[in-house]
Amino acid sequence: MALEPSVSRRALLAALLATSTKSSRAQNTAQPFALPDIPGPLRPLGGLVIAPEALGGGGFSGAHLAPDLTLTLISDRGHWAEARLLLDGLTPVGLAPLRHGPLRDEAGKPLPRGFAADAEALARRPDGTWLVAFERRHRIRAYRQLDGPGLYVAAPPGLRNAPSNGGLESLAVLPDGRLFTIAETFTPPERPDLRHAWLGQPSAWMPLYWQPSPGFHPTDAAILPDGSALVLERRFSLLGGFAAKLMRTAPDALRTAREGAVLSGEVILTLNDAPLPAENWEGIAVARYGDETLVALISDDNESILQRSLLLLFALRG
Repeated sequence: MALEPSVSRRALLAALLATSTKSSRAQNTAQPFALPDIPGPLRPLGGLVIAPEALGGGGFSGAHLAPDLTLTLISDRGHWAEARLLLDGLTPVGLAPLRHGPLRDEAGKPLPRGFAADAEALARRPDGTWLVAFERRHRIRAYRQLDGPGLYVAAPPGLRNAPSNGGLESLAVLPDGRLFTIAETFTPPERPDLRHAWLGQPSAWMPLYWQPSPGFHPTDAAILPDGSALVLERRFSLLGGFAAKLMRTAPDALRTAREGAVLSGEVILTLNDAPLPAENWEGIAVARYGDETLVALISDDNESILQRSLLLLFALRG
């Protein structure tokens, strides 16, 4: 897709200066491009091609967007980054980097790159605590601050039996503080079409199942203001490349779920290069901004020259 900057130089400079706290860091680390309008509940606002080196590296696999437009990312290379999402109206025009650093263990030491650092999902609890889900060594760490130590919290029961590269990739916090999480490829033996999922709190997890689209795997989740869940799903094949779908559950699906329930959603967005870009979509974030509900998608470039770190921004219609 051709990149089409959609903001004037003057407007971009003003936004950068207004949101950056240090002049040395007042830089645009992303190139904007336009998105075509599409039918459905999501209105495309625009996209960004991110320069990951300004954020400490690529491999972004989880995201959080705050109402003040602070974008927080975690990488499956074991680092985190914060940047300010720059908007012209509602159109994304760039990112102003704020800070970044390594994720740390319970003693405050940087996690060694490799299996111990494969962070895949990010969520924030109402008290401000960050939760980071890791796979390969399947676990969840809690961080009061992302530059501080990460303490273990009780992981869902049975998670240790998940495939090495198929653990928790989806983690979201409901308005009532409960957690919703889904494993990428961890299936019950009798139902390989389902994925293990859990709802509740550490040490009080309720097992559920997620029904993904055929051929797709869940890679992240976020909660809309009405309580419904958005679940991002991805497919990859050597011949077909990447494709993704965004699923939306019914508003009361999580509220009324009982142990063993099978959850599913309706497709509200498809990304397969017609007309939205196909990439390795791994992260989703939802935020209220004024009267709008913003939905951001992040792709994981695997630190490969053949892939891109992209951000797509949408507003929820209605």
